[in-house]
Amino acid sequence: MRAVLFTGRGEVRVASVAEPLISDPGDAVVRVRRAAVCGTDLHTVAHAEHVPLGTVLGHEFVGEIAEVGPAVQGHALGDLVVGADFTACGTCWWCRRGDHWECPRRRFFGTGASFGPALAGAQAELVRVPFADTVLRPVPAGVGLDAAVFLGDTLATGYAAVRRAELQPGDTVVVVGGGPVGQLASLVAQACGAGIVVVVEPVADRRGLAVSEGAVGTDPDRAREVVEHLTEGRGADAVIDAIGGPPGLDTAFALVRRRGVIVSVGVHADPAWPMPVGRAFADELTLRFAIGDLMRDGEALLALVRSGAVDPTVVASETVPLDGAPDAYRRMAERRTLKSLIAF
Repeated sequence: MRAVLFTGRGEVRVASVAEPLISDPGDAVVRVRRAAVCGTDLHTVAHAEHVPLGTVLGHEFVGEIAEVGPAVQGHALGDLVVGADFTACGTCWWCRRGDHWECPRRRFFGTGASFGPALAGAQAELVRVPFADTVLRPVPAGVGLDAAVFLGDTLATGYAAVRRAELQPGDTVVVVGGGPVGQLASLVAQACGAGIVVVVEPVADRRGLAVSEGAVGTDPDRAREVVEHLTEGRGADAVIDAIGGPPGLDTAFALVRRRGVIVSVGVHADPAWPMPVGRAFADELTLRFAIGDLMRDGEALLALVRSGAVDPTVVASETVPLDGAPDAYRRMAERRTLKSLIAF
């Protein structure tokens, strides 16, 4: 089969690799119909300390069941399914609580050993899915491939951020970063009752998209002025950091009100960050981190999409064939596109 492979720092190519095989009774093999290039993929190939050359990349996918192991009960050949971006056993103490990311048997598709034992990714014609009954979710009629592919990570992450923020109706929410996760976090916040959502983003086209989808857009230099104007000087009730690292957290702390909540969902490459603990204590701030989880939140995500409350396809800039994936990676890394989908 053909797949997108990591070939060196910042570089990918399409090549032929062996087809995946059922190796555990709970496995399924999915024939991929749609995959996506994610910011985490860009981070993976740029910071590849734990990613061997030749790794099959990708973790956002939707497709049809091509084969199942003898223990799989919830899926049959030909079923259309969407996969979570990581695996979990579904039976341990963490999984029973809905904390699948903490599962000791977690593996993250297409990222080498960055987040657990390596597991081949989904930017491929076929992908093996361990714990298929837990990791895969049926795609109902009326949800198209281009929408379904967002359920496993990008939309799940935006939703997790909003839920962790514990919004109250009418709250002012700031989203730092107008990439795909930030845009969908903005849409979810609006759907879940936020009053005003402000998206802070330096790229004009991305600010424009946020505005067209109901948010207030501002560049970082004017963010504090805009937020103070909208809140009579208080600051935002909740700030979602959708970029990660010190810049995202520093911006979030600058915009949140006293007793406000900051939720960070951007990938963090830095091992440490000097948190302003004096202000955090004096202002009773809450800082949380969140990771999207289709396995936990699938019903809510599907409800948002099926109802029309959130249309995740608004962030899809292009759809390319598999051979076009390397150029799609480059365009996304250069911020010339927002989100690339791969059609099979």
